[in-house]
Amino acid sequence: MPNRSAGAASETTGRPFRLPAPRRTGAPGEHSSETTARLRPVPADPTPDGAPFARPAAQGTTTTRPAAPPRPTHQPPAPSAPVTPDPALSWSATRPLVSFGEPEGYDGDARPRPLGRRGASQAAAAAVCLVLGLGLISGAVTGSWLVGDSGAEGSPSSFAAAGSLWHSVPVDQLFPPTVQGRGAGPGGADRTWTRIAVAPDSGCKDAFDPLLRKALAPVGCDRLLRATYTDATESYVTTVGLLFTTADAPGMSALANRFRKERLDRRSDLMPLPYAAKGTPAAGFGAPQRASWTVSVLTEAPVVVYAVSGWADGRTVDDPQPAGDAVEADATTAAAQAGLGNEAQGLADRIERDFRRNVRSASEQPS
Repeated sequence: MPNRSAGAASETTGRPFRLPAPRRTGAPGEHSSETTARLRPVPADPTPDGAPFARPAAQGTTTTRPAAPPRPTHQPPAPSAPVTPDPALSWSATRPLVSFGEPEGYDGDARPRPLGRRGASQAAAAAVCLVLGLGLISGAVTGSWLVGDSGAEGSPSSFAAAGSLWHSVPVDQLFPPTVQGRGAGPGGADRTWTRIAVAPDSGCKDAFDPLLRKALAPVGCDRLLRATYTDATESYVTTVGLLFTTADAPGMSALANRFRKERLDRRSDLMPLPYAAKGTPAAGFGAPQRASWTVSVLTEAPVVVYAVSGWADGRTVDDPQPAGDAVEADATTAAAQAGLGNEAQGLADRIERDFRRNVRSASEQPS
């Protein structure tokens, strides 16, 4: 009988030596007659709840499935309210928050309402705003005409009425005995001017310097009215004048445009002359004493309004300055520092306002 062990040794000669696979507990041993390894059942590992979980068995073996868990005897009650999903699991959790305006058709509490219907309070508020808006517009139009900034020519009836006021309106209405100038002084201080002299109505002969007379010649001269005022301290004197011209509305507009474009109201060689009344604080108020002045050409009336101011003590002025420049906060001339620009500008503005009121009253009177 051949030696089996010797044959086995000869068969393994030249083959790598391998250790036999470890045998698990409970696995049956291999028979010597088997030439291939077969799969062995592996014991089930315990599950977290302690019940064994069977792994698939080898082919030809039968495995037992674990019993299904018992079905609950009763179903849990349905939730009374819909379950809100977790925002963190929503696809929009990382998106930027975008808000939109409240759609029209909903009130402040997000309750739907028919479009085009407004509440009673909203309708009342809209009506009040409409009334106030109309009042402001009409007031602005009237006020702009009173201060000479309407930007449009007056009606033919008012223009004609304005040209005849020099002989139909008392002097106390054209040149009031006392003029209040609230906020007309430097820094918004109040001013009070008292009339100390009224010149008789006259023509324009010798009433202006030659250059100013030449500049005013295109509109003609019908009548010239003048009055001189002093401040409450009698430190300053100011002459204000109303030149009634013979021009029509286009002629006054042409002169106003020329004064504006060529800045004729800023030229010191076109200053108006003062009215120096004897026996008054303005007795020494002559051409050399002029410190500040203003000239305004109206387009709604055939009238030129002007004013010129100076010191009441008769001191001369070497550097007169137009009132528009002297009232600036950074003006450093003697006239500006003394407030003489405010004297001329403030008094001329008040006299012009009173004149416009008289024109409106005259144009509204029945013929």
